[in-house]
Amino acid sequence: MNIKEHVQHWLDGADHDWDTACSLFLSEKYDWCLFLGHLVLEKTLKALYIQDNNNQLPPKTHNLIKLVRHTNLTLTEDQENFLDEVSDFNQEARYPQYKYEFYKKCDKEFTEHYYHKIEEMKIWLKSQIK
Repeated sequence: MNIKEHVQHWLDGADHDWDTACSLFLSEKYDWCLFLGHLVLEKTLKALYIQDNNNQLPPKTHNLIKLVRHTNLTLTEDQENFLDEVSDFNQEARYPQYKYEFYKKCDKEFTEHYYHKIEEMKIWLKSQIK
C-alpha cells in the first residue's frame, strides 16, 4: 500500500469503530462504547503515525501518548492528559481485574462526557492528516 492507502485503511477502521461506539452509547453499553472510543483514537493516531513516518507500520501499542510521541503532533497539556485518561479505557475494559470497576464507573454521565470529548479529539486528529 502507498502512504495514502495505508492512512485511509486506518481511518476507515476508526470510522467503523466510531459508528459502533455510537450504537453502543445509544444502547447504553457504556463501558464498551468507551473501549471502542479508545480504539477510534488509537487507529486515527496510527494513521498519523504512518503519515509522519514515511509509511512505516505503527508500533503495536494501545498507549495513545506513546503513539503521539512518534508523530509530528503538538498537544496541549489538556489534550495530553485527556489521551492519557482514555488510554486507561483500553486496559480497564479488557482485563478481569479492572473490568467490573470500569463497568461501574461508566454510567451515562461519565460516558457522555468522554464520548463527546473523544468525538472532538477524533475530529481534530483527522484535521491533522494531509
